[in-house]
Amino acid sequence: MAEADSFSFTHAAADVARGIGRLFARNGIWCMPEMPLRCGRRADLMGVDPKGHVIIVEIKVARADLLGDAKWTDYLDYCDRFYWGLSPALDRAPLETEVFRPDCCGVIVADGYDAEILRPAPLRQMAAARRKVETERLARASLRRLVNLGDPHTVQWGGED
Repeated sequence: MAEADSFSFTHAAADVARGIGRLFARNGIWCMPEMPLRCGRRADLMGVDPKGHVIIVEIKVARADLLGDAKWTDYLDYCDRFYWGLSPALDRAPLETEVFRPDCCGVIVADGYDAEILRPAPLRQMAAARRKVETERLARASLRRLVNLGDPHTVQWGGED
């Protein structure tokens, strides 16, 4: 990918994340970007809703990226609700096919200012013990990032997310 294309791709994904973050915040859902999961994957956004349900959003801004993602199902074991977060220009038709399991995935369209849920994500409850572990991991990673913002020297003692 050319440097200019990479910048525009990254900028578009950041805009989608910002819009979703605003939508979620208005609804009491607080999320963190780039959250590592125990399976070795990294969720684009991971958060917790007011009822304690864990939400993961996988952001896509390019058709090739969407169609080439064969690992997204790995996220389903780490959340109660899974959403695709898309830029407004991206064709959503592939998400209606069985490959993308529309029965268990929600769809959000977002830009840098706001977002809209086009298809709510159904609740697929994790086991309580797993939810507790994932919520604690998310809380510790969030706190670590917050502390490191205030004092970048603490990064050396913090370990990984």
